[in-house]
Amino acid sequence: MIHTLLWNANYIDAEGQLQNHKNIEITDGVITAISDYVDGMILPEANEAIECKDFVVTPGLVNMHAHAAMNIFKGIAEDASAEEWFNDLIWPYESKMTDEDVYLGTKLAIAEMVSHGVTSFADHYFGEKQVLKAVHETGIRADIAPTIFGLAGNVTERLTEVADLVDKYNGLDSRVHVRFGPHSPYTCPEPYLTEIVNTAKAHKAGIHLHISETEEQVRQSMAAHGKTPFQVSYEAGCFDINCLVAHGLWVEDEDLKYLGKDTWFGFCGKTYMKLAMGNGGIYRNREKLNFSFGTDGGASSNTLDILEQARTFALIGKYIGNDPTTYEISYIWKHLMDGHRALGFNTGKVEVGVEADLVIWDLKRVNTFPVYNPLTALLYSADASNARYTMVKGNFLKYDGKLTCVNEAELLADVQAAHAKLLARGKGKAIVFY
Repeated sequence: MIHTLLWNANYIDAEGQLQNHKNIEITDGVITAISDYVDGMILPEANEAIECKDFVVTPGLVNMHAHAAMNIFKGIAEDASAEEWFNDLIWPYESKMTDEDVYLGTKLAIAEMVSHGVTSFADHYFGEKQVLKAVHETGIRADIAPTIFGLAGNVTERLTEVADLVDKYNGLDSRVHVRFGPHSPYTCPEPYLTEIVNTAKAHKAGIHLHISETEEQVRQSMAAHGKTPFQVSYEAGCFDINCLVAHGLWVEDEDLKYLGKDTWFGFCGKTYMKLAMGNGGIYRNREKLNFSFGTDGGASSNTLDILEQARTFALIGKYIGNDPTTYEISYIWKHLMDGHRALGFNTGKVEVGVEADLVIWDLKRVNTFPVYNPLTALLYSADASNARYTMVKGNFLKYDGKLTCVNEAELLADVQAAHAKLLARGKGKAIVFY
């Protein structure tokens, strides 16, 4: 039995409320008691006790949409249009990726996320066995959607591979979920998308796919089918089950009727700005959507800092709406915490019976001090240096400012070697086109 005590803690709950002077007890990865701290009291016995009077404890952060392995491509495709980014740069490089690239890119991404206080992420990529290997080795929590390209052929074989992983992992480890990852309606058109969704239903799993990322995608879908990508996805059954929508930036007002109660959007504001993708429909429809925040891949957003994505989303909203009173701190915090609800893990609250995915923040630093409101300090000022401890299921992946989930020096050396090999191989040929 492993017992950890965070004593005299100040914690922020999922609703953004601050509770002061609390003892938080964690046993075998689960919060087992929360009590008042009183000066001079005899503390509960613990294997490890951390005084938190000068820190702020929160639930861990969730990355709702990531391509973790793409950290191996960070900075390789800059100042390009979305079409050039996909067709001329990223997909040709991806066509020559090795298992080692996927594994090391994912491990590098996990190290970066943990450093920023991310305790769980929803991944959408291929090479899923390498992704799982990195997840198991580091101890992070993950919802993994192996990518399926309908236009690449061998869909039946690919579905069998993914279904086998779903059956193996779902219910086996509370840190790992596997779902189906059709890439998008434009790379998985009918009847592939319906086949994928029906297989997901049969295996009681969710899906994760890209929908209406750009205005051009919507135009092309209307020209080809007389339907928006959301209508195409609806008719394939995507919204009958738990569905993570990557981006959905250009959701139309008439698309809202297609969405289900368990349809969740992962907004990645930095990517939209960087690739000049426009405002789309997410801002005017935000009150009608379930959403949280993602980082997309390191090749498009260049960081996996989820607080940066949340603040970017808020700032864009204030700017285009010409109203600084909107997107208030508590609103953004609530949607950050909604990532836990979307992924369906027993996390996201500082309550007894919830698995202990927590971050201990040091806000007494030059970038966040003085603190008038800890939520303001977190959302508008904090960075990785403020995340002093990151815990997943009671295990510290970052401890007193240092990563413990990886050997950082060894990882960087391995990535450097893989980076050199990647450049030497160069680009191949994309199997699908944007």
